Amino acid sequence: MSNLLLILARLCHPSCFGTIAILLLLVIKPACAEPAPSADAPMNQSSEQIDPLNSPYPVPWNWVMATYTEVSNTRGTGVRYYRSPSLISPDGRYAAYSRIQLQVKPELYNSRVNSIMFLENLATGDLRVITAASPLANNPLTATEASQMPGAIAILMPVAWSEVGDRILARQFEGLFSSSNASDYAVIWDRQGDRTHTLSPQANSYSHAVLLGWSQNNPNRVLFRAGHLGDENWPLLAVDATGKTLMANGDRPMTFGRVVNNIWAGPQAYR
Repeated sequence: MSNLLLILARLCHPSCFGTIAILLLLVIKPACAEPAPSADAPMNQSSEQIDPLNSPYPVPWNWVMATYTEVSNTRGTGVRYYRSPSLISPDGRYAAYSRIQLQVKPELYNSRVNSIMFLENLATGDLRVITAASPLANNPLTATEASQMPGAIAILMPVAWSEVGDRILARQFEGLFSSSNASDYAVIWDRQGDRTHTLSPQANSYSHAVLLGWSQNNPNRVLFRAGHLGDENWPLLAVDATGKTLMANGDRPMTFGRVVNNIWAGPQAYR
């Protein structure tokens, strides 16, 4: 997938993009599994929230598109911010949330979205930054030409804690504006080893992958649906921390954690 993202970005010229391509990004609807069983509320926002991959854990796509339209039609350019709700660990010690930045340009294909995820120790107030190591991630340790390109979308948001709260699973959604090219990565932070892993299915070729949650059969793995746009049945795949990928027929996604919609969640004030 990383090579595909980079190749498409280099080959595509703004003149190749149009309304049809924009609509394609908005209507990708793969065959996802049923909603994940959960001990607490999953990180699922409003059922009215549109998601480019029809994910059970939608990114704030309505805000992205509405904000782009408002800013480009009035000021032309600008930077806007959005904060996700907090996901509280099962032991109540940590909160995870994301801050999303939208850089608006007059042309959609020149605009960019990136994000950063925070882990807050609720007892001390200490913050830890979590970043992905995927192709378009805004990660200073793995900065690439692709991550800086106009039109790049990279949104990292918390999805679920593990049952005992020693790991957190986040969704890294990546794509390009005005393109149907989009996919998910899983980002796992392990509290015990203080390590971060970025995962995607290492399976046969696919155009889109959708993160579903932890595996019910093996909590050390995460579940994806991955396939090609237009295919009816996408296989269910389980991926471990090393990237090893197995078929997961009959498995189900699990999520843990409690969502808190603080008053400061949502669009942020700007200067």
